[in-house]
Amino acid sequence: MFEKFGEFDSCEEINRAAKAQLEEGDLEAIKTIAEENGLDLEDAEDFCTGAIEELTTPSLAAMGKLELEAKDLSLTGALRDWTNFIEQLCLEDEEMALAVRRKGKSLKDCMAMILKTAFNAKARLDDRITKAAGLTPPLYISIPGKAQIKEIVREYYLGEKK
Repeated sequence: MFEKFGEFDSCEEINRAAKAQLEEGDLEAIKTIAEENGLDLEDAEDFCTGAIEELTTPSLAAMGKLELEAKDLSLTGALRDWTNFIEQLCLEDEEMALAVRRKGKSLKDCMAMILKTAFNAKARLDDRITKAAGLTPPLYISIPGKAQIKEIVREYYLGEKK
């Protein structure tokens, strides 16, 4: 994912790298930085022409990273919904956006924590529901709600534990 320029730790690092490339006149490198970080290529062009002063913001940098990771992991269904929820948290809370962008933090590991928590909380589903679904009992399931996911995400990215 971060083949040419490596993983940046913050939007400030991304912006510094982009400014350095701009000073060198290497506009293609700026586009590569944008692509490697899930940023809009139109923003890269606007940065190159001087229409905007910085290539990215904390929330855009976080969302770009999440989008790249989700694509790399081929997330669909509930896991894609969880990713969208994390993106929403980044838009609502700059501290979360900064934490998501940190080097070494990954959507894969966050999803693993959510999945592990769900697996450990599984409970037997009423046999009538299982049979109505055309499945054979017993069936065990646990699907975390938004409040629980938010708690796990905050614990993973921010180190907060309730």
